[in-house]
Amino acid sequence: MNPSVAVVGPGAIGTTVAAALHEVGRTPVLCGRTAREQLELRDDAGSVVVPGPVLTDPARVAGRVDLVLLAVKTTQVEASAAWLAALCRPDTVVCVLQNGVEQVSSVAPHVPGGPVLPAVVWFPAQTQPDGSVWLRARPRVTVPDVPAARVVLDALRDSRCTAEPAADFTTLAWRKLLQNSVAGLMALTGRRAGMFRRDDVGGLALAYLAESLAVARAEGALLGEDVAQEVLDSFRAHPADLGTSILADRDAGRPLEWDVRNGVIQRRGRSHGIRTPVSDVVVALLAAASDGPG
Repeated sequence: MNPSVAVVGPGAIGTTVAAALHEVGRTPVLCGRTAREQLELRDDAGSVVVPGPVLTDPARVAGRVDLVLLAVKTTQVEASAAWLAALCRPDTVVCVLQNGVEQVSSVAPHVPGGPVLPAVVWFPAQTQPDGSVWLRARPRVTVPDVPAARVVLDALRDSRCTAEPAADFTTLAWRKLLQNSVAGLMALTGRRAGMFRRDDVGGLALAYLAESLAVARAEGALLGEDVAQEVLDSFRAHPADLGTSILADRDAGRPLEWDVRNGVIQRRGRSHGIRTPVSDVVVALLAAASDGPG
């Protein structure tokens, strides 16, 4: 039997996963801040239209669901509390499709008793000016190999979005955080992935990644010395015009996810007695760019 699913936050990630579910006959309930009649996901093969409406009032939710895919930014978690209250039974699984390594501690206080499942999302998707989402490659989700993950695997089985359980989720989550943290440099420069092909930017990225790697290892991630160069090489291999969500937020004047993507490295570094001089600069600049004043 297919689980019932709701997607909260129909942005780039939410639209992608909603389209993946719709294509295999598991159309989710759509919940967000902006009323829309449908969602559209586009790729090189064509487009998928997900029928709405996108609900904007938690009071209109018809019933509880087995799985909530929470795809809002971390800056919007508190505003999603009413959705979680309306959608969740005591056994509803909330899978958090967000950046960072602190999804459980951030979301659990807003969930009425059910399990909160962190996830690592690999979604090369970007929202377009017309509201559609452009998907550049096949999306996938990694979740911890725990019983609560079964409903996520069941929901996404046979879909375009691959769902994978991981025994060592900590290592994968920190590996992705290293990638997200260095992408913060794009928000500070206003440039896309092509900037990493500069030698000076590459050197700065490697210095930042080295201190971030030290923190990740102190947190239990099993990552080798070659990871920093691998992350830089991946940015250099991207299309030069490929952006990132924190750059899109900066361009649009929205609050930035600087704390969960960058501040966490500084904070966890201090707790382990690890110096993070690059983080100290990057975090201060991202926080000011996001929150001001001035």
